[in-house]
Amino acid sequence: MAENLTKETFLTKVFDFEKNQEWNYQGELPAIVDFWAPWCGPCKMVGPVIEELSNEYAGKVNFYKVNVDDEQEIAGVFGIRSIPSLLFIPKEGKPKMAMGALPKDAFVEVIEKEFAVKN
Repeated sequence: MAENLTKETFLTKVFDFEKNQEWNYQGELPAIVDFWAPWCGPCKMVGPVIEELSNEYAGKVNFYKVNVDDEQEIAGVFGIRSIPSLLFIPKEGKPKMAMGALPKDAFVEVIEKEFAVKN
């Protein structure tokens, strides 16, 4: 199941933007962060896909959700202007941002090609 992050948990599990200017991923596994809000229609299409994938790739990829209404500071740090926005974080290297309601196969492609994780 995807974990909802607060600023406090984001700082420890993903990126401590208060202490680091340069990207420094805190996690042990590749991760996908879903920036969303309860009122966002397209976000409601992405939510179930994220949950499905979090079950399929349990123990291989971490899935997180950030409610941009509750966590405006995190959204600001990442320049989130439209939602859903999805942050794809490999174990090594820089994260990549994607906007919009992606279909499940787009997530699978990133997980298998960019993260080199097989289900």
